[in-house]
Amino acid sequence: MNNLLKKYFGYDNFRPMQKEVIDSVVAGRDVFVLMPTGGGKSLCYQLPALHMPGITIVVSPLIALMKDQVDALRANGVKAEFINSSLTPNEIGAICARAEKGDLKILYIAPERFALQNFQIFLRSLKINLIAVDEAHCISEWGHDFRPDYRNLSQLKLMFPNIPLIALTATATAKVREDILRQLRISKAEVFVSGFNRENLHLSVIEKKQALPKLIALLQNYQNESVIIYCFSRKETEELAENLRLNNFSAIAYHAGLEREKRKAVQDKFIKDKVNIIVATIAFGMGIDKPDVRLVVHYTFPKTLEGYYQEIGRAGRDGLKSECILFYTYADARKHQFFINQIEDYELRARAEQKLNEVLSYCDLSSCRKKYLLKYFGEELLHDNCEACDSCLKTKEYFDASIIAKKILSAILRTHSRFGKNHVIEVLLGRKNKKIIGNNHDKLSVYGIVDDFSEDELSSVFNQLREQDYIAKAEGQYPTFSVTKKGMLFLNSNDIIRMEKPEQKEQTKTRAKAGDLDYNMELFEELRLLRRDIAAKENVPPFVIFGDVSLREMAYYLPQDKNAFADISGVGAAKLEQFGEVFLQVINDFILNNNIDASALPIKSQKSTVTKVSPVRTARHSKTKEMILAKMPIAEIAKAQDLAFGTIINHIEKLIEAGEKLDLEYLKPVAVRFDAIADAFEQCGDERLRPVFDYLEEKFWYDELKLVRVILRNFKL
Repeated sequence: MNNLLKKYFGYDNFRPMQKEVIDSVVAGRDVFVLMPTGGGKSLCYQLPALHMPGITIVVSPLIALMKDQVDALRANGVKAEFINSSLTPNEIGAICARAEKGDLKILYIAPERFALQNFQIFLRSLKINLIAVDEAHCISEWGHDFRPDYRNLSQLKLMFPNIPLIALTATATAKVREDILRQLRISKAEVFVSGFNRENLHLSVIEKKQALPKLIALLQNYQNESVIIYCFSRKETEELAENLRLNNFSAIAYHAGLEREKRKAVQDKFIKDKVNIIVATIAFGMGIDKPDVRLVVHYTFPKTLEGYYQEIGRAGRDGLKSECILFYTYADARKHQFFINQIEDYELRARAEQKLNEVLSYCDLSSCRKKYLLKYFGEELLHDNCEACDSCLKTKEYFDASIIAKKILSAILRTHSRFGKNHVIEVLLGRKNKKIIGNNHDKLSVYGIVDDFSEDELSSVFNQLREQDYIAKAEGQYPTFSVTKKGMLFLNSNDIIRMEKPEQKEQTKTRAKAGDLDYNMELFEELRLLRRDIAAKENVPPFVIFGDVSLREMAYYLPQDKNAFADISGVGAAKLEQFGEVFLQVINDFILNNNIDASALPIKSQKSTVTKVSPVRTARHSKTKEMILAKMPIAEIAKAQDLAFGTIINHIEKLIEAGEKLDLEYLKPVAVRFDAIADAFEQCGDERLRPVFDYLEEKFWYDELKLVRVILRNFKL
């Protein structure tokens, strides 16, 4: 075995657990292998295949991975082929003929082939020495990537009872392991489980606000190094890849919607380092076997921890230090929830919701991320500090959280443990909305009793209470919280809880010189564009409206009313009267759109260069733009394109995000309705429509709310 290892793969030594697995396979036993991505699973069946006479059949669901592995085997002098939907019938026929003549050692096949009777007859004609089922978790409905075609593999042991079968996966909980063994009929298999801790991977979660500028700043540190970025949809991969190219990055999209030849070309460019950034959908199992990926980014968080672990496992397969970044906003949960709601089977839907909640809990952690992740897979990290995640590496400050903790626990009890985190926090902060008023929660003793913690700070304490088992979260689409026995004991005691102090943005009290200000470049660019447009209308140079010093101060101090705006350098009485309102609208829109805590101003810039965003190019978006410029009502635009009213509003949002300059003044509802909705957005924020809908007591229709929101977000209001 050592000679074969050196001859074909060039290694002098086996990785941990490989030799034991190989010895068991060669001895003719069924084997189950749970080994992390990059741990060397493939060698566990490739080396026995070379040692034993005959052919090894490998079942793999990933077309891209099949190609990678076959190419690598051929390069090492191994006769290997694959059969899947990317080949023509003639190509498949030629490969089958080679296999029947004994001219192949390893044959990769897709799982759907086993449903074809002719293919089963073909397999029985071969001298098979081993069957390997890769990505074995796909056979289990409890797994994160269940594939119905894998159920056909339950016939393998009936068809070939005397041939050893090895099942391999990188991600499986204890329940999934049991299901795999049962489905494949190898309950007596020898089980090998390797550790899940990839010590060379650094894990971080980043708040998904101003995500593109943050991503670009991150990628500056990985110039010419291999990067994988996961997105939610095919469309998002295309848009993000284009935006990265506009910002001078070598990036290309990769998803299942591409034609076969295009996918091959994209994969080849990435593998051969002709392109260093590949942007892929989470839903598509990319299977690119590249050892030197230095950064894996989840632009939208995954729907399961199994999927997350498998995807970050594509970083640093060569053992060198690599980084895994996850962009997180709870709003993205709605994307996953939409598809979960389409699942008709109640148990499967409940299971999917549970897995999604586990990802959300991971994102909300203030404690060690690796410890949480390893525990999920049944492994215990012996140290409290992994020294390889953002939580463990940051400098922490602790405070006496006893009083605020008791307020949160009391609020959960007073609301009868029937509500989620956001509702409990809103009660404590004294918010007024239909849900609170309708449940008479504004009459509770805990209503409005917190005025020394912000919403984000309360959320941090809330999450820590859950991590420390003072409160428990129920499962389901709308999870509620209850106080645990430990929490009740604390509530009725004089004990002290010390918690990590939530991060706060420092507010600068003194004015600095405008040239020294660390102003927000994104807002500065918005103000500069506004200045340019006004100057063009006034037929004067832009600096006559406001100089750069004024714009930088606006982008640093973010004044929200005329009094604060008057304090900006260069703002006199005439300019305050003439331009104050329109500039304040842009600044306040920016604060709303980015959920900036007004009490923590000024905010620092995330980048030092302007982020370029690609224009919207679809025919329908362009048609909508033409009609908006022609001042047509939305109802007529919708009718002309045979689209819904809300779809046209979505078009307008996309056009604005892409930097289009639109005058939406004529679309404003009557003043009394517009002002009421604008006030509601001011009170509730504009990230979600439901709180605004409730706040307005359901008196306004959703499309009207969307319309006002897009007008408020448009700086040319």
